[in-house]
Amino acid sequence: MTDARPRLAYHLTEGSGPTVLFLPGYASDMGGAKALALEAWARASGRAFLRFDYGGCGRSEGAFEDRTLVDWRDDVLSMIDSVATGPVVLVGSSMGGWLMLLAAVARPDRVVGLVGVAPAPDFTDWGFSTDEKMYLLQHGRLERPNPYGPASTVYTRAFWSSGEANRIMFGEIAVDMPVRFIQGQRDPDVPWSRTAQLATMLRSNDVRCVLVKDGDHRLSRDADLALLVDAVEDILSITNGAAA
Repeated sequence: MTDARPRLAYHLTEGSGPTVLFLPGYASDMGGAKALALEAWARASGRAFLRFDYGGCGRSEGAFEDRTLVDWRDDVLSMIDSVATGPVVLVGSSMGGWLMLLAAVARPDRVVGLVGVAPAPDFTDWGFSTDEKMYLLQHGRLERPNPYGPASTVYTRAFWSSGEANRIMFGEIAVDMPVRFIQGQRDPDVPWSRTAQLATMLRSNDVRCVLVKDGDHRLSRDADLALLVDAVEDILSITNGAAA
């Protein structure tokens, strides 16, 4: 992990109940469709909501290629510890789903519910070919075409190594709060079978997984966003007793 802690950009919507904290995916930021849809819902319903950019992403300080998975996990913990008040519901998209699980294990006294959208824990293991892993180890940097934008997606050896050191899908995961997953079955990045497997590995018995048969990885269509809001409201209906 790098020593410098960048200042993080965030938007906090004041409201009632546990704070809903959105965690973007890899190389994404707080300006995506899911974050903005949840913010609009929070404002309309009077709920507390927090979105932010990881270090090196969006409007936060730092260089993207200097940051690792554990740095971004610590950014999440910083939002929980220093910005949010009271209990927190984490909503993680793709890599954000990995970070939300790490944060839930690290802050069991604060995190009261989880919603994962195409969660991608351990993707440094299963999301790279053997040749790509060898290239990263030898050259320290890998670029891939980005299907979601014009710029290539960059991965570093430090990020990959940090991910390998923080894998969680090797046994029971110490998560006891209610969890909801939303997963597209036409997701080219996260196989839906992995999300089903993840659901079985959580210690919590209150785990539900919604499969969207024609859903892609981003799950940002209006119908997908409605499912996301429904999942968050479902968690909040259970956790309202934990409101500060």
